[in-house]
Amino acid sequence: MAFLSTGPIENNPVAGVRPTQLVTVKIAARDTLGVVSVGIQGYLLGAARTLYVSEMVNIAPNEVLTRNYFANLDAFEFVFTAEEAEEIGISVWGKQASGQLVDAHRVVALEQGRGGDE
Repeated sequence: MAFLSTGPIENNPVAGVRPTQLVTVKIAARDTLGVVSVGIQGYLLGAARTLYVSEMVNIAPNEVLTRNYFANLDAFEFVFTAEEAEEIGISVWGKQASGQLVDAHRVVALEQGRGGDE
């Protein structure tokens, strides 16, 4: 099983408001033959690493799935697990309350750290 991580993302307040309040995750299945299962875990990072998102999704061939998660936190990290990591593309987008993208909190498929096979 492969694992991909955004790494820690700082989201400290600027003038009393955190840059990102919402995280949008997009997952694209490139496999044209079978369903791909992906585990999504979101962690609040503070004195301890606390799980606050835990979801398993199945993605049909050539499907693109979008999920939105709360992210009005000082720091967070998202971790993705998949049997067929080379068959999926994942991007993570930080957004303001208005929906505007936060460039500093953007992680696209090629930038994600691969944790290797377990």
